[in-house]
Amino acid sequence: MNEDIFDVLIYLFENYMNSEVEATPDSDELKTELKEAGFTNNCINKAFDWLDSLALQEASEFKSPKNFRIFCTEEIHKLDLECRDFLLFLERLSILTPNTRELVIDRAMAIEESLISIEELKWIALIVLLSQPDDEVAIAHMENIIYQEASALLN
Repeated sequence: MNEDIFDVLIYLFENYMNSEVEATPDSDELKTELKEAGFTNNCINKAFDWLDSLALQEASEFKSPKNFRIFCTEEIHKLDLECRDFLLFLERLSILTPNTRELVIDRAMAIEESLISIEELKWIALIVLLSQPDDEVAIAHMENIIYQEASALLN
């Protein structure tokens, strides 16, 4: 199975994060379930490490809502123009705040791939938003962006 941590993250999102499951299994049970679903130990461990790092992130505090983001060379190489434009688009729509934008960029840079696709960036943004308290409206908008485009491709 040719997989990456995005497959694991999407699996977890679709089965646990986006549902009304009353009791989420512990990490050992989740890892067993993921192995049974066909994911490798390496991929599962990378996904859990990625999620653990997200949980440990401290949000930056911006003094002004009007700030300017300059991407460094490494970010430009990993996040192409379409991805960078998409981040600015999400910020203009108030789906991302400057703080959540920085978390999305940080989590994208933590992925071991040399280039992040726009689809992967969308999932990163959604998972980052899910990790933030009281962002239900932003989460709903991000879910719509992901699923509307997916359904448009199926038609």
